[in-house]
Amino acid sequence: MSIGPYIKIIGRGARGAKGLERAQAADLLGQVLDGQASDLEVGAFCVAMRIKGETVEEMCGFLDAAHARSARFPACAQGRPLIVIPSYNGARRLPVLTPLLALLLARQGQSVLLHGMRTEAGRVLASDVLAALDIPALTAIKQIASREVAHVDTALLHPGLARLLAVRETLGLRNPGHSVAKLLGPCDGPALVVASHTHPAYFDLLCSTFSTLGMHALLSRGLEGEVAADPRRTPRYDAFVAGAHALLDEQQPGTAAEVPGLPAAIDVTSTADYTRRVLAGTLPVPAALQRQVEHIVHLSARIAAGAPS
Repeated sequence: MSIGPYIKIIGRGARGAKGLERAQAADLLGQVLDGQASDLEVGAFCVAMRIKGETVEEMCGFLDAAHARSARFPACAQGRPLIVIPSYNGARRLPVLTPLLALLLARQGQSVLLHGMRTEAGRVLASDVLAALDIPALTAIKQIASREVAHVDTALLHPGLARLLAVRETLGLRNPGHSVAKLLGPCDGPALVVASHTHPAYFDLLCSTFSTLGMHALLSRGLEGEVAADPRRTPRYDAFVAGAHALLDEQQPGTAAEVPGLPAAIDVTSTADYTRRVLAGTLPVPAALQRQVEHIVHLSARIAAGAPS
């Protein structure tokens, strides 16, 4: 079946377009991921959704399709969730601290998966920094041990999803694939997704999606599209355990003028050196990042215990 009938529904502009039902959205993205849609159809889908925006029903359907097809990591030991950290934006003005977040979590006994790929030229990616820290990317799915950080290219999770993300290099626009990739929990056991938002409408969409799908997630405002906290300020934190929502922290006022030791340069070498020094204790962990780690570790314990406390 062609995705043409779906494009007719979503492609009538900001006022004329209608949302898809969850099953329709799953079928549409499933065809895209399976390579059944033509390049022209995929381009039309991406542009139409960029103009219209995703609904909760559509996001749930898109995630249904992606989860049904993506590779899955074995469940962690003792019922602990796999901490899933998406990293697709990289550094633009400040160093990418996503690798530091992952390594701080591993130091707390967590099993951490970081996944991503390059979708824009000129960005310093978390995977680049991890490689510089002698943590090579996985080439096959395996169980991730306690205190381990593993990182994979999106193509290992699903080649079709990587192809969809790569459309950004041609069109210059994000598409639903980016939202789907950042919400994946590719694990046969429980997964705790670390998520971020950039504007109020997307915050509302994510909250409703987590609740509808019964997901485990920690949601906050990220740094330049990355999920690691901005080291200069403390954001609001919202937690979801099996879809149940709890507000953990309100956003704190003010922005720090300086973060001790944070390099002005954003290149791989400078960022890797800063990460090493923080882990070694010669530089302090930024307070905002430490707070994020504490929330994730607490949520992980709650999920492992199977209790709402």
